[in-house]
Amino acid sequence: MTRASEPHTTALPHWEDPPSDLAAAIREIKPVLRARIEASGRSAEEVFAAVECRIETRIAEIDADRARGEELWPVLDYDAIADGTVTPAQMAKLKKRGCLVVRGHFPREQALAWDAGIVDYVERNEFFENYRGPGDDFFGSVGSKPEIYPVYWSHAQMQARQSDRMATVQSFLNSFWRHTGDDGTQWFDPDRDALYPDRIRRRPPGTDSAGLGTHCDPGTLDLWMTEEYQKAFRHLFGGTVEQYDPWDAAHRTTGPQYPGSTMCSAFRTFQGWTALSDMDADQGVLHTVPIPEIMAYLLLRPLLPDVPEDSMCGVRTHQVFPVTKRWHPTLYHALTPIPDVRAGDSVWWHCDMVHSVAPVENQQGWGNVMYIPAAPWCARNERYAAEVREAFVTGSSPSDFPAEHYERTWTDRFTTENLNETGRRGLDLV
Repeated sequence: MTRASEPHTTALPHWEDPPSDLAAAIREIKPVLRARIEASGRSAEEVFAAVECRIETRIAEIDADRARGEELWPVLDYDAIADGTVTPAQMAKLKKRGCLVVRGHFPREQALAWDAGIVDYVERNEFFENYRGPGDDFFGSVGSKPEIYPVYWSHAQMQARQSDRMATVQSFLNSFWRHTGDDGTQWFDPDRDALYPDRIRRRPPGTDSAGLGTHCDPGTLDLWMTEEYQKAFRHLFGGTVEQYDPWDAAHRTTGPQYPGSTMCSAFRTFQGWTALSDMDADQGVLHTVPIPEIMAYLLLRPLLPDVPEDSMCGVRTHQVFPVTKRWHPTLYHALTPIPDVRAGDSVWWHCDMVHSVAPVENQQGWGNVMYIPAAPWCARNERYAAEVREAFVTGSSPSDFPAEHYERTWTDRFTTENLNETGRRGLDLV
């Protein structure tokens, strides 16, 4: 543990590696955070009340739109993004809600062909005969048989990751972020993606699935305890919450992140997936709280007096960041499902946003997606790209995921010879 020296403010302790005694570290940092906030002239309770008022205003707006029958999720056609014809009103709604469905991101026939190609790939390599069960304790909760395929290097996945159509949407989404500081620091390159490799979900008709609980993914205790995140959330921890901008990438792309079974080594502006089947909104789909500034609420909530002094509202290392009815009941009212989607559509949500996957019984139709985020080139993603390259070349599971390594001996894996220029840049092979 080290201490940062900052003039005229209370220095925050920080741990660049997870502290050995988490409870003691939490007890140490909470009073210092409160003191830092109080230096602004308001107590932690008063600052949180200001944040809560802002969040409640957003929830009231969501309620009003819902009552009018309006679609809460912004929806854009791919052609409008590619042609630069997205209207200012559509841009404003996307920035306010922090999520998006892209209609026709890929032609439907292409998405269905990719889905069939994945089936052929796993069957040819006898995946089902050799499947050893869920490799983690998070996605394992969905009742995978399997539902989440630990497959990363199929032609379908890599073709989508390195496609021009994917790059167009990723650059568009990255443009909503402030990626260059006033001093000229470029926190990320909005037009180069790191090709973050993730898995596949295939959920067949008739499935009963427990879904995934309400959570968020940018980190765990490192959000409070590492120096760069303390700088990224400086307005929250300094009491100037009205200045907090969830679209400012400053200091998010440079610091360490605590390891864990559900962590993401990469910085993602948006999490995302591409639909490989048609899915109706009532069939166990993604829900979000469409409020991108929600991190202000989540990070300040543990500083209130009703939370035990050694607790961050249940946030711990090696576990997903939980959003619970015990500590965050207001947020549940705003959980909003995606609209109906068709194969080839893509779904995106701001990296900080609270989300879940609804349970389903006797699912109607397939529920198939491949997870592809927007992970722009930056210091953090460049570091992870070195590990991704090794996994790609050897057919291994990427280091962010359980070490299952099914594809090492598989035939017809996507290889270096199949990379285009975008793919080579994304793996830093240029």
